[in-house]
Amino acid sequence: VQLQASGGGLVQAGGSLTLSCAASGIILSGSGTAWYRQGPGIQREWVARLTSGGSTFYADSVKGRFTIARDDAKNALYLQMNSLKPEDTGVYYCNADPDTIQSSYWGLGTQVTVSS
Repeated sequence: VQLQASGGGLVQAGGSLTLSCAASGIILSGSGTAWYRQGPGIQREWVARLTSGGSTFYADSVKGRFTIARDDAKNALYLQMNSLKPEDTGVYYCNADPDTIQSSYWGLGTQVTVSS
């Protein structure tokens, strides 16, 4: 199983970025998927979740600004981030938990830096 996150970068506050997570060896439509982030000196925190059934959940800190989505044809997960704030800075990781087995898979992170 491989999850490859991409799309991070440097953006000014108020800007937007879209993160992508390409998956292989796992079917994302049959998995609970999520984005996490880890800021400087902060523990990794959950950002958004998308169930295999299509339900979405967001951390209060990103609600209304971030959107998690999945493209089943491409077997990819996305995180659209708008109105970015400096506190959104961190390494963003995608995660997938297959519905049928007790496993959890993580991709390498992608760095997001929001300047004030």
